[in-house]
Amino acid sequence: MTNAIDLTPLIQAIHAAPQRLVYVFAGAGSLALHWLHAVAGSSRTLLEARDCYAPRSLAVVLGAPPARAVSVETASAMADWAWKYAASLAEGPWPLLGVGCTAAIVTDRARRGADRAVVAVRSASATRIYELLLARERRDRAGEEALISRLVVLAIAEACGLGAVHLDLEPGEALHLAGMA
Repeated sequence: MTNAIDLTPLIQAIHAAPQRLVYVFAGAGSLALHWLHAVAGSSRTLLEARDCYAPRSLAVVLGAPPARAVSVETASAMADWAWKYAASLAEGPWPLLGVGCTAAIVTDRARRGADRAVVAVRSASATRIYELLLARERRDRAGEEALISRLVVLAIAEACGLGAVHLDLEPGEALHLAGMA
């Protein structure tokens, strides 16, 4: 399973970058917050993070329940909200990021649809959206959480100009740049 140790140099570089961010996630992505906090300097990066696990919590952020919780549209709306909220929290002329992650991962109940995640990162000039499709029964819940959280950290790093997103995926899995505006 992925841990913060192999991401430490990248997270140190994120904390050294001028970007400040708000991170909103639903369904998965909590390890990304943990890893960002596990490396000294997170107070220079994170303005706030919000775990919208209950459907009503996500509806509060979006202003209404989403048509589909795990979608490009929902992740993009989460990132837009986070970017605007970051602007209200920032104390100074920092470059701001709004990060949204929405996911459906391995669960202990029957669920329709594929295991997947959508991560969106909005800056003042663009929004990049990544769609990750996971192969069922290739990873356990912790493994899917770790992979999605790694995607979040890599997407933040890319938005800070620190490299491109690349994940080691299992057969049957795919990562697509689902949008860029």
